[in-house]
Amino acid sequence: MENPFNPGYWTEDELSTFGFCKIGTNVRVAKNCTIIGMQNISIADNVRIDGPTVMSASSGYIRIGSHVHIGGMAFLAGGGGIELADFSGLSQGVRIYSTSDDYSGAALTNPTVPKDYLNVKVAPVTLGRHVIVGSGSVILPGCSIGEGSSIGALSLVTKSLDPWGVYFGTPARRLRARSRKLLKLEQELVKKP
Repeated sequence: MENPFNPGYWTEDELSTFGFCKIGTNVRVAKNCTIIGMQNISIADNVRIDGPTVMSASSGYIRIGSHVHIGGMAFLAGGGGIELADFSGLSQGVRIYSTSDDYSGAALTNPTVPKDYLNVKVAPVTLGRHVIVGSGSVILPGCSIGEGSSIGALSLVTKSLDPWGVYFGTPARRLRARSRKLLKLEQELVKKP
């Protein structure tokens, strides 16, 4: 039965039958999302994924923690593994790549070419607790974003970022420290009945 309050989202009953590795409670996934490799995707509690987002994990994995929001038109390529920790979030149009072709010209590129001719970088991407990524940003394979960091819109993350920083640019650079007040707010939320 369609939820009259969220007609564009699958119901929890429907989601529980789709074959996800794990699906939590209070999860909303837009009906116009493209999800490949559901058996390799875990979603915890209190998650909203807006469409038209693409999540691809035919190999690798995508693990989404609790209280996570993924804005519309995001793209998650989970071949090397992607982990979004609790209270993290992706704004609209964020791209996360845990696999990438070799752009140097030393190898052929694209998935139509046999693997012997490729030099694909495969490395996990992790976003720590309370990480937020601004619209249109791109995160490349092997990057780990430390707890509490924020990444401004249209940034390119090419290397791991330390915790509790505000980052922006191409490539992303630390601008200043980020407030930890949100940790107190998290405690208040968790204590609520």
